[in-house]
This record gives sequence, structure tokens and C-alpha cells, in this order.
Amino acid sequence: MTRPASLVALLLLLPSAALAARPTVLRAQRLFDARSGKVVSPGVVLVRDGRIEAVGSGAPLPKDAEVVDLGDATLLPGLIDAHVHLDSERSDDYRQDQLDSLQKPVAELALEAGEHARRTLRAGFTTVRNLGSAHVIDIGLRNAARSGMLEGPRVIASGAALGATGGHCDTHGFREGALAEESAGGVADGPDALRGQVRKALKYGADVIKVCVTGGVLSEGDDVDVPQLTQAEMDAVVDEAHGLRKKVAVHAHGATGAKRAIQAGADSIEHGTFLDEEAFRMMAERHTVLIPTPLNQRIYDEQKARGAKFHPRVWEKIQIAAKARRESMRLALARKVRIGFGTDAGVIPHGRNAEQLGILVEYGMSPTDALRAATTVNAELLGLSQELGSLEPGKVADVIAVPGDVLRDVRATERVFFVMKEGRVVRHDAAPTTAASNK
Repeated sequence: MTRPASLVALLLLLPSAALAARPTVLRAQRLFDARSGKVVSPGVVLVRDGRIEAVGSGAPLPKDAEVVDLGDATLLPGLIDAHVHLDSERSDDYRQDQLDSLQKPVAELALEAGEHARRTLRAGFTTVRNLGSAHVIDIGLRNAARSGMLEGPRVIASGAALGATGGHCDTHGFREGALAEESAGGVADGPDALRGQVRKALKYGADVIKVCVTGGVLSEGDDVDVPQLTQAEMDAVVDEAHGLRKKVAVHAHGATGAKRAIQAGADSIEHGTFLDEEAFRMMAERHTVLIPTPLNQRIYDEQKARGAKFHPRVWEKIQIAAKARRESMRLALARKVRIGFGTDAGVIPHGRNAEQLGILVEYGMSPTDALRAATTVNAELLGLSQELGSLEPGKVADVIAVPGDVLRDVRATERVFFVMKEGRVVRHDAAPTTAASNK
């Protein structure tokens, strides 16, 4: 129905503050204070214009506020996953995945990535760092989420991952001449060529630089722990990126390659499966963040149990890595290495990210430290600690709720039932009483 002209004129004359959204008060029995590492009660957060205005029992209750009572739950800051691949998701058939990657139009891949982003947000992850993307799909997702066109998390995007010819971040498994482009977009050899790739990534909009310095689990043509960049090459990547005020995330399973990256000044080491005590000592001294990805192993085992098809070489490497993960975490914890949170989602199904919090606790982290990994530690790693990572006045209103006391049961994060991003509610279900999926 068309509004009367007089009403339209009145609306235009109203001050902008009168047209602003009502403030919102979120209430729950508890709130996780990521700074202190404690759960406080009651949990109260006042949100106005997309930001947190007040927190705690002393928070005012404006007369015009919308009150959202979440009951026997814990309020937490929106979680942050520092290692995802929103533009892909592995199936149980690696050959079908290879074929799909070549046959699907880029528009279809982008639409699928949008669905992966939606699942991720509804699982309580309001910010992600996307490390490696074909066709700069992650940069498109970032822009679409920022503009409100897409329901998804805030995206810190890398665009194409950098790496050496024949390395983990190159294209594998095809005969010479079979593809129009023999190598992936970020592949180069030599310090100067890799400097050029850093500049190219920034030209197309990257927020962060991702580089592969060792072999990988899922690449067919290399050993998982072998170094693939020289010290001079790694130095060039970090120097160029830092000079341009961008951080560097380094895929590194093996100790030799990781040490080269740490020595160069990398900001984070991704995976770290075979790192030794010396590598972790170096990380502790330089405050390099470790992003372990142990959830991968659980998903691989599930896939194998239901008859998934893996390349034989890849399955061999999966088994080798499985034996090293726990020892790597033990050494990292003993050296008090700063540990962040990243799942490699895309290698695993999107939306199951929170399952890794329970695994980190199984591996020796406290529930508090596991939650801090996905909040304050990651916010600092991403350069967003002034805006995200804790529920404090002045910060962006990214707030989630999980049933019960999250420090008594960290797996409650797998049952997110309320998600607010930038002050807008994107999920509000009835509080679950039993384990449920986040689909």
C-alpha cells in the first residue's frame, strides 16, 4: 500500500536518530569475559547502532530497548576462525572434486561459497580469515558481506596463496599441457618473483598474504614435511608484505620450512604438525602464533569409515600426520607458544568449525584458553583487537549464545542458538537442550 504523501514528508523531516534502530539488551544467565577468562553472571550486553554500549549487571536499560532474554545460556563474543577456505568443500570422492573444480563456472563456485559463508556465520563464527582462494572468490565474498548483500562472516581475504613451482600451493595431478594454466595463480620461484606475487595479491585486494613453505597433506606430488622455499625466498615474502603493512600466514607442516618462516618474521604458522622443540622455542621468543588444525583428522577418519575415496598417496600422508599431531601440541603447550584457532574449513565441512574447541581441550588446552584462541588471540593476530574478540563497550556487537555454562562444557559451542553480527540478529532459535547441528 502506498504511504500518504504527508506521512512520507514527516518521515523525511524526522532527525536521523529517530529513525535509528532501537537499542537492544541481550540477557543470559552468564557471559564469557574473554579478557579475564572467566564466566560472569548475569550476562547483560547493551547494543546500540551496531556496537556494544555497556556490559554487565550495571548496564542501563533504555526505555525504548528491545530486550532479548536468552535464559540459561552463556553470551560470548562472535568466534573467529583464522584458517578457512570458503570457496571449496571436499566431498568423499577426490576425483569428482578435481573434475568439478575444472567444470563448474566461476559464478557457480561463488554461489556455493556464499552458502558456505552462511553456514559458517550461523555456527557462531562472525569473522574468518580465508587463506587461499581461486578466482579471488574470497575477496568477492568479503565485499559482499561488508555491503550486506551476503549473509556471512566478516572475511579477511588472501586471494591466491603463494608458493613454489610443484609445491603444495601449486596445481597437481595433471599431465603437462592438459591445463590452460600450468600453475596456480600465486606460484613463483626466487625472492624477486615472490616479491612480485605479494604485490600482485595486494593489487587484487588481498588483506593478508598466505604462503606455503612446506609440503602438504592433500597435495599429491610432495612429502608433507619437506621445505619448499629457501630462506631468501621466505625473507623476501615477509619483508615485502610487512613493508606494505600486511601480515603473513605460513602453511608449514615440517620443522625446517617452519623455522625459515619464523626466522623471516611470519605472523602465524598454520598446521605445525611436525614442528620440533627448537621451532616452538623460536615461536615463543618471537610471539609467532600457531594455528593447529586437528579437526581435520577427525573428519578424515569419518570419511574413510563411510568409504570415501582418497588418493592413495594422500591417505598415506594423512596417517603419517595423525601420529604427529598430539606430540606437536604437547611441545607447543610446554613452550607456552601462543595458540590461535583455525580449522581449515573447506578441507572439512563448513559449519562444524566449533568442534575443534573440544579437540583442543582433549589435546591439553584449558577451556578458557581454547575459547581465547578463537576470540582474543585471533582478534590480535588479525589486527582487529580494538574492534573484536571480547564483549566490551565500544566494540562491534558480534555476540553469540550457547546453552549452559561454556567453561563446564566447551562443546556447548557446537550448539549455538543465537548469533548477532554488527548488532543485527541473524539467528535466534529456541535454546537447545541436547546436541544439535548448526545447519
